[in-house]
Amino acid sequence: MIKQLAHICIHTSNLEKTLIFYRDALGLEIGFEFEKQGQPFGYYIKLGNNTFIEVFLGDPGKLGNIQHVAIQVTDMDALIRRIHSHGYEVGPKTLGADNSWQAWVTDPNGIKIEFHQYTDRSFQLVGGKCQVTW
Repeated sequence: MIKQLAHICIHTSNLEKTLIFYRDALGLEIGFEFEKQGQPFGYYIKLGNNTFIEVFLGDPGKLGNIQHVAIQVTDMDALIRRIHSHGYEVGPKTLGADNSWQAWVTDPNGIKIEFHQYTDRSFQLVGGKCQVTW
């Protein structure tokens, strides 16, 4: 069921400076961008093999912290049943703005884990601009 690390999420106060570091200094490419109310809000940076760094404009109190770890899965429904069978709570399977299925759990240390199952329309696979409303 578990395939690989999907992404880590970081918050920044400056999308451009962060992009310059990852794109220019590290030589990585943008996979797709997020917009909120017509303005740049974040982007995915490709790390290879459908693994990414997700960057969002963030609350200054959260800057520099990893917000969550996302793990790509092949069968979200089976994984949710497995997690429940071990006595853990997991959020519902929902379709995200990026056209990927997701569900969330918190590990015993308080670390948020997002499970991702890509669809044929997932921005992680097709690129483009993903409009968000949250």
